[in-house]
Amino acid sequence: MATIKDIAQKAGVSPATVSRVLNYDASLSVADETKKKIFEAAEELSYRKKTSKKYHGTNIAIVHWYTEKEELSDLYYLSIRLGIEERCKALNINSQVYFFNSIDEISSEGIDGIIAVGKFSNGQVKELTAINPHVVFVDYSPDEDKYDAIVIDFEKATRTVIDYFIQTNHQSIGFIGGRELLKGEVEELIDLREKTFESYMKEKALYNERFMYVGSFSVDDGYQLMKQAIEELGDDLPTAFFTSSDVMAIGSLRALHEANLPVPDRVSVIGLNDMSVSKYVYPSLSTIKVYTEIMGETAVDTLVERLAGRKIAKKIFIATKLVIRKSVRS
Repeated sequence: MATIKDIAQKAGVSPATVSRVLNYDASLSVADETKKKIFEAAEELSYRKKTSKKYHGTNIAIVHWYTEKEELSDLYYLSIRLGIEERCKALNINSQVYFFNSIDEISSEGIDGIIAVGKFSNGQVKELTAINPHVVFVDYSPDEDKYDAIVIDFEKATRTVIDYFIQTNHQSIGFIGGRELLKGEVEELIDLREKTFESYMKEKALYNERFMYVGSFSVDDGYQLMKQAIEELGDDLPTAFFTSSDVMAIGSLRALHEANLPVPDRVSVIGLNDMSVSKYVYPSLSTIKVYTEIMGETAVDTLVERLAGRKIAKKIFIATKLVIRKSVRS
């Protein structure tokens, strides 16, 4: 595992700055560019080096549904993007990144295919396929009969978390999650983690609507929602929380610390993603590991297959794994 010192050396900053950035220290004033260097260094140091067949002369566009600034608030998509870029480097594929606010800069000339990371409306899907018909979607499947997609089984992951909490004698289980909104749309997307949590908890006769808190996928919302739960529920605060992203879990841990509620003695917390910073927070975060690096690599390999002539669409599920650290009692 890369150390704080390793990350600091690669990013060109002090170990103290790395530690505070990885823990989302709200009192730290640092430029987004510095944060980006640190997060990217942490991700890149976790990657395995691979040798592969080379694809000289292949050019792809990586289209990100976030803006560059938004990406820093949800490292899930940053780590997927870096997985794509690392695989492209290994295959000698030329890649160019376009964030949401620069999609109109993509030229169809010289582009062999597109990897689209995130959620896209039907209109945006048409816009992308008009630029180039070879599009692979990552973390979204707009039409599995037409388009290749690399996705996670969030329903299974959510059930795994609930089963673990029940096995470790938790009966009062809360949820802190986020919802996403397509650019230009007004209706929020259904989040499978939230939907599955509600249905599976009802199946187990443990569901309590009061224990559901939903905002957006960010550290700040994780903090504010947990703070709200602490204030509203008091002594009825659940003994365990599933937070549907690691960044929300980090914010939730901060709120629990400020309220002097010990983790995991009073409240156990499990996140989702196992992003590179999760092991550096205090206490180290238990989480569902999403193999974002593999998602990125698989997206590139799937696009290469398309370019080689495959006609039938693929929808590929990447497995997840429960990683137990210090934020839960065992």
